Amino acid sequence: MSASPGHYPDDEEKSVAGLEDTKDVYVIEAAPDRVIVRRFGKLGPLLSRLFASGVEARGVERMPENQRESKNAWNNILMWWSVNTVFDMIPIGVLAQSTFTLSFGHAVATILCFGALGAVATAFVATLGPITGLRTMIITRFSSGYLGCTIYSVLNILTQLGFATTTVILGGQTLSNIIPGTLPSIVGIIIIGVCSLIPCIVGYNMVHVYERYAWIITLISMLFLWGLGGKAGYDINVQKPLGDTGHALSADILSFGGIVFGLFTGWAPVAADFNCRLPADTPPMRVFLLTFFGLFIPICFVVILGTALMTITDPAYVAAFRGGSTGGLVAQVLSPLGHFGQFILVLLALSLIANNIPNTYSAGLSMQALGRPFAIIPRFFWVLLAFVVYTVAGIAGHEHFITILSNFLRILSDWTAFFIVIVAEEHFIFRRKNGPLGGYNLDDYDTPSKLPVGVAGILAGCFGVAGAVVGMSQALYTGPLGEMVGAEIGFELAAAFSAVTYLPLRALEIRLTGR
Repeated sequence: MSASPGHYPDDEEKSVAGLEDTKDVYVIEAAPDRVIVRRFGKLGPLLSRLFASGVEARGVERMPENQRESKNAWNNILMWWSVNTVFDMIPIGVLAQSTFTLSFGHAVATILCFGALGAVATAFVATLGPITGLRTMIITRFSSGYLGCTIYSVLNILTQLGFATTTVILGGQTLSNIIPGTLPSIVGIIIIGVCSLIPCIVGYNMVHVYERYAWIITLISMLFLWGLGGKAGYDINVQKPLGDTGHALSADILSFGGIVFGLFTGWAPVAADFNCRLPADTPPMRVFLLTFFGLFIPICFVVILGTALMTITDPAYVAAFRGGSTGGLVAQVLSPLGHFGQFILVLLALSLIANNIPNTYSAGLSMQALGRPFAIIPRFFWVLLAFVVYTVAGIAGHEHFITILSNFLRILSDWTAFFIVIVAEEHFIFRRKNGPLGGYNLDDYDTPSKLPVGVAGILAGCFGVAGAVVGMSQALYTGPLGEMVGAEIGFELAAAFSAVTYLPLRALEIRLTGR
């Protein structure tokens, strides 16, 4: 049995009439005159009916050009607005003054500058979706080989599950604190998790439908916070006497800037997952700009809101923050509205669903990207597994796990820096039209013998890890360069180390292997 181009070797192509006598397959792709089916024993007919009802059958298989559609083109901006106009962005802005003692002006400048850099990096990765028709992790096979893709997929699974765990914990605790004693935080965690799961089970189209509109209600809620905070009285100069100066100020800016940069680039490993069905001739600059502003505008808008709320000097607001952290401060800001303020707080808690959907959906895809034995299992199974893992983790650790997990994620997220650099160098240098490889042979995406060996990409990634370690400045560990500078510079060194090493290593790999 021969494989159809762009599909796995165990896929079969049948005529529509020939499908009637097939009892043990499920359909993964349909066309007017034929279908692509995959055998799955006695579950085949059940899966076929499930997919016929609207559940997405396609996983990490490449989307052929003749099946692309342009109906979700504007979701390159609307989806990211929904994903990032959410409650859990506010605490990031609070960190600028509560942890790094930056003045309001320094904090805003840091958010805008480092945010722009992060948005550029993530928007670039997004442009590869329509170009290749592939999910983000599969694209890494063209720079780091089959094994390198597996390593990246493991890192991305851990990252997405980690972020999902923190998100459901925050959502569950917020729901339980609206009217204390009425809703256990465990129930709140399950509510956020289940609501995130449903669109991801249905798949790509349902995700886009939800994210196309979710930002509207959340934006209105954020405007209430901005307005009520202004009524309480912003004092943008209040932090100036308390702020660091000189070298300490530079260290604060670098450390906080690294967090902001990571907030943007944390979406890079999933950026192409949500636009790979757009036509291949979609202008890359259009995808880039829509994604850039879809990230930059909402994240900056909400993170700066968190920074602004910290400038309120009313003793009741200061006490609310000290007693209940960011959640207490937000509740105090909304308190003049009474029960309507509690309703807005519910909406803010539920906004985390939009933020958690990409984590859940892409975690399932990354599990499929681990290799063929994982890819042949239907996508929705891995999505369900991801939901179970992060919901159980959230329930088990909702009282004490959040701080440890946050530190772990700050370390783990450094890998996105060298991931972006390696993919970018491969695309712009080795895969350019007149470059050594002359573009992507996309039919080879699942043929290890035709993909790069991956030694260059894996070694460059290891050098990136080394850069992140020596530049680290965390509570758990401080690297030599991080200690020398007095700031967290893991992102910068991870990117620099991988950029310098990947170029000659990849050139040597191509010379020796021809691929």
